[in-house]
Amino acid sequence: MTSVLFVTHTAAPSGAEIATARLAKALRDLGVDVAVAFAQDGPMAERLRAVGVGTTILQGTFDSRAMTVTDPSPRRLLAGAARLVRLGWELGAVAAERGATVVIAESSKALIMGAVAARRARIPLIWHVHDRVSAEYFGPVLAAIVRGLGRSLSRGYIANSRSTMSSLIPRRCALVAYPGIVPARNAPRAPQRVPAETVVAVVGRLTPWKGQDVFLRAVADARVRPAHIYLVGGTFFDEEPYREGLERLAAELDLPVTFTGHVDDPEDYMRRADILVHCSVIAEPFGQVVVEGMRAGCAVIASRPGGPTEIVEPGVNGLLVDAGDRHGLTAALDTLIGDPELRCRLAAAARQRAECFDIAESARAVAHFLDTIGAPSPAGVNAT
Repeated sequence: MTSVLFVTHTAAPSGAEIATARLAKALRDLGVDVAVAFAQDGPMAERLRAVGVGTTILQGTFDSRAMTVTDPSPRRLLAGAARLVRLGWELGAVAAERGATVVIAESSKALIMGAVAARRARIPLIWHVHDRVSAEYFGPVLAAIVRGLGRSLSRGYIANSRSTMSSLIPRRCALVAYPGIVPARNAPRAPQRVPAETVVAVVGRLTPWKGQDVFLRAVADARVRPAHIYLVGGTFFDEEPYREGLERLAAELDLPVTFTGHVDDPEDYMRRADILVHCSVIAEPFGQVVVEGMRAGCAVIASRPGGPTEIVEPGVNGLLVDAGDRHGLTAALDTLIGDPELRCRLAAAARQRAECFDIAESARAVAHFLDTIGAPSPAGVNAT
């Protein structure tokens, strides 16, 4: 029987950690033995404990801010890597004690911990890749190093989209499994509003690459400004100055913006909104919030390239704009704000599209893939 030990370097509630928690619970519900090890305690560990998924907080100390792509100095990277190796040795003991048959690393930092743990416990390591390993995010040198480490240290990959998979060194033992969502709640939502009363939501961590500043400038140029805007998301990893800059910009542009801070479940805000905007300025690895907005009945605007192009069919169940294209985003907003009937049509199709991303289906594909890891020549699988 497969016994999975997930490992992640942070318990902050960001996209990768939320996807990991959903997958861990869904695998547990399928009867797979699942546990999650964290390098630090936090909200995601608490969330998993609350639903009965076994969690371990490693005893060594690790500050996730010690190794960042914004300050990739060799000294910091080496010091951080040394701490991860020590945590990995401890993790190996946890894996052996739990009888784990596979370790799944949930980030590039967790990859180092997982490699040490898998070697100590003598079990395979799988790298679950939530970020595109590209020069635009890691920088050219670090991206090449991370790709090489992933190829050499792990038995195989699970990628959250075809876009993410394309950023890795190819290998046969690989699975594309989209981050699944739970089925929609039977909750009422308001019908699409007239242009002057339109409500727009942007959901995601407040960080420069998510492009909330581009959105604010784009919506300020719209022919009809929304009646209200929700910026739903918190700040992590020293990003508070970016939020402060967004607050100043919203005031300067005289926009009716509510900053909600972090929200565990943003669905209520999405159900209040007519339009959900995803506006990352670099290629998004997948875009869980796009699917969540579709499920909630929003008309969706998302940025390309990246994972959203695998979710949205332009003009059928949403609109796509080029990443960072402020004028293109304004044009898309003008189109949707000015046409409630188009919003209704796109939102109805979007609800149907969201049903294709059921977490139970993703979990079944991952469980089957993990069962093949011990086979002599595992074949690549794609769950799309």
